[in-house]
Amino acid sequence: MPPTEPNDIVENFTTQDQDGNTVSLSDYSTSPVVLFFYPRADTPGCTVEACSFRDAIDDLKAAGVTVLGISRDTVKAQKKFAEKFHLKYPLLADPDEKICDSFGVIKPKNMYGKLVKGVERTTYLIGSADSEGHQRVQNIWHKVKPEGHAEEVLAYLKAHM
Repeated sequence: MPPTEPNDIVENFTTQDQDGNTVSLSDYSTSPVVLFFYPRADTPGCTVEACSFRDAIDDLKAAGVTVLGISRDTVKAQKKFAEKFHLKYPLLADPDEKICDSFGVIKPKNMYGKLVKGVERTTYLIGSADSEGHQRVQNIWHKVKPEGHAEEVLAYLKAHM
């Protein structure tokens, strides 16, 4: 069952980042995580969103959160994307869509009049582990607009953390 509301438990997952390092959500259990799902590396909207998180990374870190980007791209594609745009946070690869499926972000989309399955741009704020070791949803942004999204997340953090 995907986490759909604040306080839902987020199941741990493990994948690789753009450098081929094995990464688990539980590696970040001591601080909140901003996990943003994007459709595809190095496409216009995804580049705008990723670069806005890059540009706000110092303020986001100062707010006490870790930023992780994730898409269905391969490790190689994530590496190329990170290097091209000097992204200063991990990009996670989910080419088999297991993590995307577990979060329920694969949705039907209309592409040039044809119905296809794609990633709905979604961001989760996941809290640090509670006394039982569970990481829980603190907020969800659905159908994210890339422009200004990092600032929107930062404003939320400043108001609620």
